[in-house]
Amino acid sequence: MSDNSTLQLPWYRHRWPWLLMLGPVTVIVAGVITTWLAATGNTALVADDYYKQGLTINRTLERERRADELGVKVAITALPQGEGSGDGTMRLDVRLSMTDPAKLPGRLRIFLAHPTRSELDRELLLDGVGGLYSGVVQDLAPTHWKLVIEDDVRDWRRQDSLLLDAGKNRG
Repeated sequence: MSDNSTLQLPWYRHRWPWLLMLGPVTVIVAGVITTWLAATGNTALVADDYYKQGLTINRTLERERRADELGVKVAITALPQGEGSGDGTMRLDVRLSMTDPAKLPGRLRIFLAHPTRSELDRELLLDGVGGLYSGVVQDLAPTHWKLVIEDDVRDWRRQDSLLLDAGKNRG
């Protein structure tokens, strides 16, 4: 008799239709969430002016060749500013050498590019004497930074990287 009463229940009282519908409903919910994330997400990794950036590559390569001709060598050190400073304030020391020391610039332009978030990018102007340039950078996140080092008039340029670990900072 219990078997007969189970068969007479309406369909929504059985568990199997609900279990069979669970898969497609899960896929629909996941699709809606994915669409929402794609529509509202940050697209900072895609440059709006990619065509113009592509056109400037020859000028960039020319400036890197110019740095090779001048014998530009760069060494970078990053140290926490102040004792126990956990706020990301760093002292950036740049040692620059050239084949002809008389051509050392009085000021360097340094662009620090965050690997994924363009709103964290920084540009610094560092004054220096004798090839040593120093400055302080606020709120520098621990990550692998890409650095572009140029003279103030942008005649030459060098690229380097800077790894800042959360526990240990080094250049």
